[in-house]
This record gives sequence, C-alpha cells and structure tokens, in this order.
Amino acid sequence: MSGAASCLALDGVSKRFGSLSVLEEVSFVIGQGERCGIIGPNGAGKSTLFNIIAGELPLTRGAVRFFGGNITRMPAHARARAGLARTFQTTTLFPKLSVIENIVLALQAHSAERFHLLAPRSRYHSRDREARALLDRVGLASRSNELVDALGYGEKRQVEILLAIAQKPKLLLLDEPTAGLAPGDASLVTEMLKRERGDITIVLIEHDMGVVFDVVERLIVLHHGRVVADGTVEAIRGDDNVQEIYLGGKL
Repeated sequence: MSGAASCLALDGVSKRFGSLSVLEEVSFVIGQGERCGIIGPNGAGKSTLFNIIAGELPLTRGAVRFFGGNITRMPAHARARAGLARTFQTTTLFPKLSVIENIVLALQAHSAERFHLLAPRSRYHSRDREARALLDRVGLASRSNELVDALGYGEKRQVEILLAIAQKPKLLLLDEPTAGLAPGDASLVTEMLKRERGDITIVLIEHDMGVVFDVVERLIVLHHGRVVADGTVEAIRGDDNVQEIYLGGKL
C-alpha cells in the first residue's frame, strides 16, 4: 500500500526441516491497513509461512519485523500481546459455552482487568456490551445466548473470526477462513470480511479464488517456497506465469 506505514516486513525468510527446504528467501512488506492474500499450490509453503509470522515455528534464516520492531525471536504469546492475531483452518471455539461467553472470554484475555473464574458473568457488564456489539456487526446478536454447538458452520467461522477481532489486533492472519464451508456459509464469511474496515491489516491464505478476489487488493504468490509474483489482484490475474503454475489456466 503506497504511502502506508509498514505493518509486517519479511526479509530473506527461509525454513528448512532437515534437508527439506520449505521456504527460501521470502521477502515482502505489507502496509498498515492493507488487505493481502497469499496464494499458491499445495505444498508452496503458505501455512509454514503463517506459522513463522505468528511465532509458532522458528525460522532457519532471515528476519520478521512488526511495525519496524524485530520480532524474529519473539514467542507467539508475546506477538499476540503486541497486536498479532490469527485464525486456523479448523474452528477452535468452546462448543459447550454460549456464543457471547466465547466472545467475552476473548475480550477478557485482551484486558488487563483481573479475572475471577468463579465470579458470575454479570460482574463484567462492559465485556457483555462489547461482545454484543461485535455480534451485532455480523447479525448474530439475537443468537448470543445459544450454545456455539447450535450454530451453523458459517456462523461458527464468523464467531471464530470475531474472537480474533476482539483482541483488537493490528495484524490479522486468516488461514483459509472458508475451508470446508458450503457456498452459502462461505458467503457469510466473505461478506463479514468485506465489511471489516479500519486499521486492521489482513493477510489471508485461501484456496477459493472467488473469496480472494472479493476480499483482498493485493496478492503474493508462493511456489516451491519462493515468492514468484507480488502485485494487485488484476495484475496477478493477468500473469501468465501464475496462471501456469497455480491453476493451469485463466484466473
């Protein structure tokens, strides 16, 4: 994003597992507030890259910077406190708690306020108000007192993304947010992400190119662990090399 402050910068990031090279000299800069998709065929290194950015895997060589600070050796929990949040391909909710209780727990985790496990939830009125406001943004306020288990798959994925947003992140990593969803459920998540504006920088891994084209403005293409293209959605759609290595046809 031209003129934007740098949110995330990777400099020569490489990752090896023994003799297997998964990432090789990956470098790019993502500006604050940018929406960027990382695409590529299976085995390109996308999930490994996300795990390195989130601090869940150590890199072999290179550096990761977050708003100018070197976080290469920073553990995952410290990165989360600094404003980096992520979701996973499978839902990680508390199924036997209500929808609003899931959101309140995420809000409480971000708060410096002391939490008493045995205290009634009514003690935390401000957290309830924040949680209901978040649910209202995606049209789920009316289902706030239902168990998560009662939600549809698309709604569960919406709630999971809300858990990450509740942490007030500066950078949100979304790992295949529509994976395994039927088209109708996938559209719920897509519309939610399209509406989510503000200062949050979003980096998305997604195989559904329709979702990618709807949500992001820039694409980084990985192939055999290397960046082979980086540009606007329209530029990547017209890139013959990307079409050949990723889809074998027109995007």
